[in-house]
Amino acid sequence: MAEAICRVLRDGALEGELAPALTIKDFILSPLSSHVFDHVLSQLYSFILAGKSQSRGIVIVAFSRSPSYYMDLLKNGGFDGDSLNKWVRILDCYTDPLGWKHRLKESGKIGTCPDSTFGVTVFRDVKNLEKLLWEVLELGKGIVGEGKDRFCIAIDSVTRLLRDVSLSSIAGFLSSIRSHEQVSCAFWTLHSDIHENRTNAALEYMSSIVASVEGVTQLNSGQQGLFLLVQNLRKAKFRVHLKRRNGRVKLMSEEVHADPSGITFTSISFEEDLMAQTLVPKVQFNLQLSEKEQIDRSNVVLPFEHQESDKAKQIYDGRRSLMEEQNGYSIKTEKSQVTENSSIGEIVYFRDSDDERPDSDEDPDDDLDI
Repeated sequence: MAEAICRVLRDGALEGELAPALTIKDFILSPLSSHVFDHVLSQLYSFILAGKSQSRGIVIVAFSRSPSYYMDLLKNGGFDGDSLNKWVRILDCYTDPLGWKHRLKESGKIGTCPDSTFGVTVFRDVKNLEKLLWEVLELGKGIVGEGKDRFCIAIDSVTRLLRDVSLSSIAGFLSSIRSHEQVSCAFWTLHSDIHENRTNAALEYMSSIVASVEGVTQLNSGQQGLFLLVQNLRKAKFRVHLKRRNGRVKLMSEEVHADPSGITFTSISFEEDLMAQTLVPKVQFNLQLSEKEQIDRSNVVLPFEHQESDKAKQIYDGRRSLMEEQNGYSIKTEKSQVTENSSIGEIVYFRDSDDERPDSDEDPDDDLDI
């Protein structure tokens, strides 16, 4: 299932469509979204190197971890430094996000301040989203140029950005990223416990894929609760809500296991599937028919169903026939006038009342004062 997400991001956007976007959200009891983010980042970068991705480079916007962390992550994944310098750019919003260190250096209170290096650009004003958007797009264009080639944008934490910027501004920022003609895809993480429900709902609405990392166990107080917390830090449920281009929604579920060597995704065990089935509420009626009920239903003659073609056909006229039966009159019958060699049929029509006028070409609403 995680591989399916990576394939959707790898394929990118069609001409005239918004770029696919992935929100990876987690909770305080299962904070594993960063591990999933690293996995998606590594997979997309491997697709780029193999020439299997629509995007030709990655721009990483680092809010929660330093640029050196991502460089080490990709290098430890088997990627050499030359390819990183060619296809990866990092916008450093982690070291000095509000420019405080830079102002202290200018005032002489500190002697050193991090500066931009090749492949890493320090950004010092995260509250200015217009400038942030321009910087991200310029870094991407620096990789692929001004042509039709596309690049991917990875934002490691929208939660950090929400500390300093309003939700409406962030929504506009993400929409501008998805609608840019050179952006192939975008993905970001979100710590949903920290934000209001409307904030989570807005960011999920803007995403074509929502991946939720949920704890597998409920915590209790005491030592048992601590043990279960450690379990949740190693294993979680991974649920995905995927919106397809045709409007359909696909729901998928897996287990994610985290260890020092990385994370792995496995299908949910049979025991958990069986437990989920037992949690379905029991109803007080049977949705299946018994054999006797099926026979009784097949013996019911419908009003317009003629079982015997050699007898006179009874025309059921609803209310009028019922009234005639109550008054002792026989139901009007009509002998079949159709022979075996004839293809001519006849339609018999009974008016509901004598007040009903014959059909005409007159406007039925002609008497209305419109």
